[in-house]
Amino acid sequence: MKIIEYNNFKVHPLAGALGAEILDIDLNKINDSIFEEIYKAFVDYQVIGIPNQNLTPDEYLTFGRRWGEIHHYPYMKGLESHPEILEILKTETDTYAFGNVWHSDGSFTEIPPKATMLYAQELPPAGGDTLFADMYQAYDTLSDKMKNILGSVNGLYVGDQPLKLGNFSGAKSMKQQDPGKTKVHTHHPIIRTHPDSKNKALYIGGHAVEIEGMTKEESTPILNYLKAHSTRPEFICRFKWSPGAIAIWDNRCTQHYAVDDYSGFRRRMHRITILGEEAPY
Repeated sequence: MKIIEYNNFKVHPLAGALGAEILDIDLNKINDSIFEEIYKAFVDYQVIGIPNQNLTPDEYLTFGRRWGEIHHYPYMKGLESHPEILEILKTETDTYAFGNVWHSDGSFTEIPPKATMLYAQELPPAGGDTLFADMYQAYDTLSDKMKNILGSVNGLYVGDQPLKLGNFSGAKSMKQQDPGKTKVHTHHPIIRTHPDSKNKALYIGGHAVEIEGMTKEESTPILNYLKAHSTRPEFICRFKWSPGAIAIWDNRCTQHYAVDDYSGFRRRMHRITILGEEAPY
């Protein structure tokens, strides 16, 4: 097992593409110096897992606020006691798994979340993993001609199509809400520049439905190709959950997919999303 030494902890890479676990750390006992290194690992690996945590909702939110302003998901209500925390729950009888499509969280909002953190509360006896895909590699492996074409266009990202609110009907245990006046249709660059690494990444996923300035007939084949290309196996890592584990991922340069392979069992997670400092560019 390859171990990378940071100043305050050790890191175990999860795959060749992206992803790593931070070992032997207690998030209740971190200072600013340790957090800076956690953030560095986050930028370095795009997805970090931190196992064996024991945080109350207040402690979890305190850690989340270190990352920035909390982003509120417009289609679901948070916990009554802590509205900033979204409980993602699939019970033994639910037929819909929240997040069971490749996507980047909140890409349909004007300033999408830069990060998402998910904290395992209850897990099925097997399954329920999360897949992550590296959008740096997805961009780098495009042809130069395709990079040039995409470098000057925006995509239309929407929150209710094809992920229509009606599809949530099988998630009976989650508290749905109407987004009201929250804007859930917006345009962003299909190629975005990461503000920390300065690398270019393909910004694509289930919420991207059209290319601005093209007809639907013209843009659909291109988007279908990009969605398939961006989730090639060599770009992916698989995160296996354990009780008390927290995963934190960078929505600016990854996609993720919640694997729904635990029918008849219960999975309960607590999610916090962190607002980006700026719109994609």
